[in-house]
Amino acid sequence: MKRRDFLKNAALGSIILGINPSMMAQQNFPDLAVIHGDSPSKITREAVASLGGIKRFVSKGDVVMLKANIGWDRTPEQAACTNPEVVGTLVELCLEGGAKEVKVMDNPCNPARRTYARSGIASSAKKAGATVFYPNKYRLRKMMLNGEWIKEWEVYSDFIEADKIINIPIAKIHSLSKLTMGMKNWLGALGGNRNQLHQNINAAMVDLSAFFKPCLTVLDAYRLLIRNGPQGGRLSDVRIYKTVVAGTDYVAVDTMGATFFSIKSEELPFLQLASQNGDGEVHLEKLRIEKRKV
Repeated sequence: MKRRDFLKNAALGSIILGINPSMMAQQNFPDLAVIHGDSPSKITREAVASLGGIKRFVSKGDVVMLKANIGWDRTPEQAACTNPEVVGTLVELCLEGGAKEVKVMDNPCNPARRTYARSGIASSAKKAGATVFYPNKYRLRKMMLNGEWIKEWEVYSDFIEADKIINIPIAKIHSLSKLTMGMKNWLGALGGNRNQLHQNINAAMVDLSAFFKPCLTVLDAYRLLIRNGPQGGRLSDVRIYKTVVAGTDYVAVDTMGATFFSIKSEELPFLQLASQNGDGEVHLEKLRIEKRKV
């Protein structure tokens, strides 16, 4: 089943059951939560709470896939992968919300076992109760993405089979796309020769985001990789920012993340393409944004 068809069928099912799919959207929740504080765990919890709590996104019995960035053989202090405390906290939240199972995986650029371990994400996620998967080529399925540029590609079926997907990127400089945040993070859900996507990376990011369509995006900006992205390597490449951004509009989340680097949305072609397609909002002044320190 195509992921879009799955989402469409789920929405239809809610109508048949007498549930208004827009009910939650009509609540007076902010569009974005931007939370600043010393504890990665606490600001993650506060960001999700600001949007209405985890039960707005996760239902009892759900299988939830958390798409962290576990791309590089780097320590948390080097800010090349999602902060392990942010990942672990979201695992806890999903289980508290009634999830039957929470999965965490990525398809790293460096060897998976080494990357999962050194990033701290494997141990943090397992401790919180998640099932942590290494990429398995036998779990790849050729999927019709029907994007403007990517028509089909090999996708790890773990993502397709999940009831809900939550995207947990880290905010970093990137040598090709200028920045990598939520929309770029979906390349880690793919197999195949991903280098081919670099030929038109901005269109690829837009197509992939529209296909996977997460129910929630939580951007880890506790540490920003401000130079030599996406893998960094030196502590001098990192700036401590102590922030998490959460929202249902992944375009808006990435737009907010860009401001942390003093980059405007019009400087990022992937955001402009997504905006033109109607995938999300790049004009932050149109959004209700809750900002606070905890």
